[in-house]
Amino acid sequence: MTDRGDNAAREREEIVARLANFKATQEKFERERAEYFVTTLENARHSFQHPPLERPSFWT
Repeated sequence: MTDRGDNAAREREEIVARLANFKATQEKFERERAEYFVTTLENARHSFQHPPLERPSFWT
């Protein structure tokens, strides 16, 4: 009976470890998405601050 109990306990520990790993991975992805969003938004805002390019003289 103790072998069954030991196996069940090991399986529970493995499940807990896998869930913790999954949660950590999801949190990492969430942080990376947030960083990408902020970077992209800053780049978009920065691009509108530059004056428009002047047309070359041969485009008259």
